[in-house]
Amino acid sequence: MIINEEYIKTYITTDEGDPIPYLASHGATDIHLGDGIIVYSIIQHMRFKNCLCIGSGGGYIPRIMTQARFELHGQGIFEGDPAYSWGDIGTTYVVDACNGVGGKCDISNVDSYFQTHFYPRFIKETSENAFYNFFVLEGIKLDLIFIDADHSYKGVKNDFELYSQILTPNGIIMIHDTDEQYVNSLIVSEDAKKDFVKFDGPSKFVKELSNNPDWNVMNLFNFGTIPNKPSSAGITIINRKC
Repeated sequence: MIINEEYIKTYITTDEGDPIPYLASHGATDIHLGDGIIVYSIIQHMRFKNCLCIGSGGGYIPRIMTQARFELHGQGIFEGDPAYSWGDIGTTYVVDACNGVGGKCDISNVDSYFQTHFYPRFIKETSENAFYNFFVLEGIKLDLIFIDADHSYKGVKNDFELYSQILTPNGIIMIHDTDEQYVNSLIVSEDAKKDFVKFDGPSKFVKELSNNPDWNVMNLFNFGTIPNKPSSAGITIINRKC
């Protein structure tokens, strides 16, 4: 098989058997990558090195970013030092305030499985503060930006407008939770409502962006395609028009 299911269910979709949170919204299972296969494929195809995930409660997307870059070295595409985030194969950056909004998050724990196995450069801050006081000050440019933090319209729009300024010319931005049908159909259990924040901002923003003459917008929605299987909350791929 092209896909190594044993590796996926051991290291990517679980922490060696312990399920990671928020996997279902990516349309993933323990052996099916869901949105993750798109992230992996884009990094592999475009030879992207510097990747950022804004918001990641369980570290699912960042681990795939790191794995895709690392495998490009093993495949002979990247050369030099293969150190995960400090060598010649680029870096996986993660920005998350870990403030409890939207649910619990343990990726800031330096002893977490995610940090000790995938070695991201982690910034425990709001995305706006991180933009001005880390990425701008460090002069960092990004090839791939995955937006999945503040799900309000204002928050998504702000993240896009800020971070698109440091996107490389051929870079790509991906926004998660953009399928309006998924958002409107989701039922939240009573015990989870205390942590739940309405997340219709991404779908509203990508509708607006689709009319922008400067950007190409592609929505990948599979909600309802197979009703009795997990589906993605929607992912939208954005790049500059030539």
